[in-house]
Amino acid sequence: MKYKDYYDILGVSRTASQQEIKSAYRKLARKYHPDVNKAPDAQAKFKDINEAYEVLGDETKRKRYDQLGSSWQQGADFNVPPGFEGFNFSNFGGGGASAGGFSDFFSAIFGDMMSGSASQGYSQGFSSGNFRDFSQFSQNAQRRSNTQSQPKEKDNSLDIIQNVNLSINDIINAPKKTITISAYQQCSSCHGSRQGFCSNCSGTGLEKITKNITFQVPKFVKAGQKIRLKGEGKKDAYGRVGDVYLVVKIQDKEYDFDGDNLIKDVELLPYEAVLGCEKQILTPSGKVKVKFPAKTSSGKKLRLKEMGLNQKNGQKGDLEIRVKIVVPDELSDEAIKLYEKLKQINS
Repeated sequence: MKYKDYYDILGVSRTASQQEIKSAYRKLARKYHPDVNKAPDAQAKFKDINEAYEVLGDETKRKRYDQLGSSWQQGADFNVPPGFEGFNFSNFGGGGASAGGFSDFFSAIFGDMMSGSASQGYSQGFSSGNFRDFSQFSQNAQRRSNTQSQPKEKDNSLDIIQNVNLSINDIINAPKKTITISAYQQCSSCHGSRQGFCSNCSGTGLEKITKNITFQVPKFVKAGQKIRLKGEGKKDAYGRVGDVYLVVKIQDKEYDFDGDNLIKDVELLPYEAVLGCEKQILTPSGKVKVKFPAKTSSGKKLRLKEMGLNQKNGQKGDLEIRVKIVVPDELSDEAIKLYEKLKQINS
């Protein structure tokens, strides 16, 4: 069989602390999780990552693994060293399969720990030769333990913070909006304990949640403020539920904004800017006629009082019309000749 360098798989040194090992595992598990990474080799890497953490994340298994020595090279032919031989792993899952889908290398080195020592503390309710029963029993025991010691304080790690894009119309009319929330929470099957090989989370201890939430846009909400949706966050093994916080971002094709004031670009043709004109402009308050004086330059601003955003005191901000002079995409030969004549007059 081939020797497996678990330290190399997790990308940590042999002197790494348990916290460093845990951090490396979480980072890699999220990167190669089958729900996230669709690369052909992602599933195999994900399996190796879980196996490596099964060993290095457990001080007893890690100590035994370190006894093999550091001179082994990853992928080299490996024979079971003295003291490890003689273990028959065929009791787990039947037919010589490795426990929980682990490799033959893992089975040869840690098989006895998965059967004998692990089962001594749980001598009732399952057969020591049946790995699935042991896994299920451990999960049930974990749930009972969680139920007996439920903390009452709020856990902010269960909250979800996500941006929400609102238009000026949303801010003014305060309609109902639906948003999709996606996040990872503690696995509801193994409760993050990673007992055995959980099919729900593939051994990561995390499961992805996605749901649609409909909420009422609050009146007078501003950019950067948070909208709290109580009880819509992540759940944990104790039955606690976090909240969702939506961070308001204002995005609108028609308007820019400055506090409670709105800014809207209005295009004028060159002759309209020179001669002056009157245009019907769509505003949050409806359509209004705006008169542009003659000789209006590009960038000139006209202020329409109290046609901006609503304020809590009952007043409104202003709407600022910003002139933008544009040239038509198509000009007739006659129009071009007139522009040439205008150029001669002003040269």
